[in-house]
Amino acid sequence: MENLSQKMARVCELVEKLNHHRHLYYNDNAPEISDAEYDKLFDELGVLERETGLVLSTSPTQSVGAPVVSSLAKVQHDIPLLSLDKTKDIADVVKFIGQRNVMLMLKLDGLTVELIYDNGELICASTRGDGYEGEDITHNARVFMDVPLKIPHKGYLSLVGEAYILDKDFAFLQANTIGSDGKPYKNARNLAAGSVRQLDAGECAKRRIRFSAFGVLDGKSLEGAVYSDTSNEVPSTVSVDTNSKVSMLHYLHDIGFKVAYFHRPGNDIINSVALNVERLRAYAETHGIPIDGLVVTYDDVAYSKSLGRTGHHYRDGLALKFEDGMAETILRSVEWNVTRSGELSPVAIFDTVELDGTEVSRASLHNLEFIDSRHLKLGDRIAVSKRNMIIPHVELNLDSDKDLESGDDIICLRDCPCCKNILSMIVNQEGDPAYFCTNEMCFDRILRQFEHFVSKKAMDIRGLSTAALKKFMEAGLLNRKADIYALKNYESAIVNMDGFGKKAFDKLMRAIEDSRTTTMEKFIIAMDIPMLGRHASAILCQAFDYDLDRIKEAATGTFDFTSLQDFGDTLHQNIRNWFQSESNLEQWEEISIMMEFKTSQRQTAVASDSPFAGKTIVATGSFDNFTRDSINTQIMMLGAKPGSSVSKKTDYVIVGDKAGSKKAKAEELGIPTLAEAEFMKMAGL
Repeated sequence: MENLSQKMARVCELVEKLNHHRHLYYNDNAPEISDAEYDKLFDELGVLERETGLVLSTSPTQSVGAPVVSSLAKVQHDIPLLSLDKTKDIADVVKFIGQRNVMLMLKLDGLTVELIYDNGELICASTRGDGYEGEDITHNARVFMDVPLKIPHKGYLSLVGEAYILDKDFAFLQANTIGSDGKPYKNARNLAAGSVRQLDAGECAKRRIRFSAFGVLDGKSLEGAVYSDTSNEVPSTVSVDTNSKVSMLHYLHDIGFKVAYFHRPGNDIINSVALNVERLRAYAETHGIPIDGLVVTYDDVAYSKSLGRTGHHYRDGLALKFEDGMAETILRSVEWNVTRSGELSPVAIFDTVELDGTEVSRASLHNLEFIDSRHLKLGDRIAVSKRNMIIPHVELNLDSDKDLESGDDIICLRDCPCCKNILSMIVNQEGDPAYFCTNEMCFDRILRQFEHFVSKKAMDIRGLSTAALKKFMEAGLLNRKADIYALKNYESAIVNMDGFGKKAFDKLMRAIEDSRTTTMEKFIIAMDIPMLGRHASAILCQAFDYDLDRIKEAATGTFDFTSLQDFGDTLHQNIRNWFQSESNLEQWEEISIMMEFKTSQRQTAVASDSPFAGKTIVATGSFDNFTRDSINTQIMMLGAKPGSSVSKKTDYVIVGDKAGSKKAKAEELGIPTLAEAEFMKMAGL
């Protein structure tokens, strides 16, 4: 293995050397070696590639084409590519680590990509997308500078990493490339994200995209694999520990991947973390690697899985975000926008500043409490940032200590800026007082509801922009959401609108028709029940066996939704209130019969031969391999319903340590109880 590792290192060395000489020969017309010497190196590379099974995308032995695709196909992720919780305080990182082994890794600033190999061949590359569904970018991944096309690994392998552009490459591209807006590119992350999603791989190849792996998605594929451990003075061959993320990363490195740079803190956690944070930042700066923070994650895979996840992030890691840069400007006015719930949202309008390469002149002020807490007045000097380099945010009022009598107050509204309806002061979902327009026919409020309905996370109707929705509403073509599916009847009127023609009309109609084939989760999100998002809709579908009629019956009946995982009193009441509306019930029925629901990833995951399919299971006590959330998620993935209390309708009770009264109740009612190990054996875990 040690010899194989040396040969693979020689492959990488030869690829770099041959590409250097190719550049001198073809571009600079200044060759440094003879053709015979070049051919000798080329032949050596070919032999080593066959012996090792490692073939890099930039290898001169490969005549990699640059195909053009018509669109990016959708890819369902077998394992969701979720985010991580975030902090800006190193103390939170120290607290998160506790006494466990972790690794601190560079948080690369690019686009997350999943690579899938089968018997050593790259067969699929996809973007993270929304975590559950991404886009197929296989044609582009084949021209990334650091992606192996072939690897010496037999069987299936799925890994995840970041596609990004080095600082030096971005400097070159910025000086020599013009974007679609006719201006130089402003930051590397946006350029990388756009390049990765190019339809033309030839264009992507020009953008110098790099790839660094940061995780293996399924360690089972590495069972029995070995790698060269060079951390000791005497290198040795060791088996991959599939319960160690570090061990699996060493293996990825050994078979030809670049791995995101990381350290493991020492025993003195407090000092070691701070020291390693500075070392990692210095390493990134020295090597021109774009980062926006660091990631700390537990090394123990089994422990990581036991922590479970939320709908947004896994609980086994934490992102340490670096402080955002701020710019000083002047608050000139406040614009009030009507949201789809009727709440008025204040937006700060200020003198334009440049942040992270983009011009910014607007930022949300969130609510009345936010304005009051910062003593904001028109004309105040404010400090503005782009949080996570994306979202503009008013951080500080630099004039908060000035004379309270000076400056113009932010106007308190009486009437809705759209429909002129008298506003009401109501406590919103977050418990804060806010202005609300209670007029359900308010134009802006309905427009925002249409925007949500056609959005990517809901019905995903591409091309139906806010401007188009507004035109259709003003023309009387859209009054209710179901009207979207009748727009085909107004071809003449739409074709004659500004910005439309026959080609644009036909494209829009295809997008609308395509949206009829969707998942039940997306349909429920589109219905816009407050606080019922992607995670909650998935739980709802699982709990009621993907039956919309059963969901409606539960919502209009007496079902207690707080019995479902992560459903609290507020969400329970939101569902109740939504289904009490006759117009909501009408659109639920009317639109659902227009849909063709495809099988979702979660629905497919339920094994048909699961002994728990259709059962109600209550988990009580503490477990070695699960948190309460993760065991309830596992119960749903087995086709069962997680319950919160034991009754005659309960089929099984999984009993952990300190089970308490629920175990006693199960024994009293004669309900079968399962120890954690018994449950896992029956579930095939």
